[in-house]
Amino acid sequence: MANSDVRLTLWSGNNFSVRRIIFRRGGVAVRDLGAFRFNNVLSSFRLRNVVQSSEVTLVLFSGINFQGTFRVFRGSQNVANLSNFNFNNVTSSFILVGRNLTNNEISQIQSSGRPPRDILVIRQ
Repeated sequence: MANSDVRLTLWSGNNFSVRRIIFRRGGVAVRDLGAFRFNNVLSSFRLRNVVQSSEVTLVLFSGINFQGTFRVFRGSQNVANLSNFNFNNVTSSFILVGRNLTNNEISQIQSSGRPPRDILVIRQ
């Protein structure tokens, strides 16, 4: 399963510093980062699919329950400073999957408040 190959590390500081949270499997939707005491503090992250580097999507939302403005990151990458995306200390919820979500799928998630099927949903 593709989701088992996904890795995500979130940091509260720029340049992969300060407090971190590690997700060692993909297929996770966090409705409220307050559950981790990480609401509105995300500043940098490392995103990977260790088998197929292009097959991973991270969607960051400014509001809880996948609402508000959002930023989409597809493919393995390191983002040292979310200020470059006008999204530093803004993230309140996110979705991580081991495939490429389409823009239409992301719009449906936002309008319905429901993440894709077959992924772990973390609520506060």
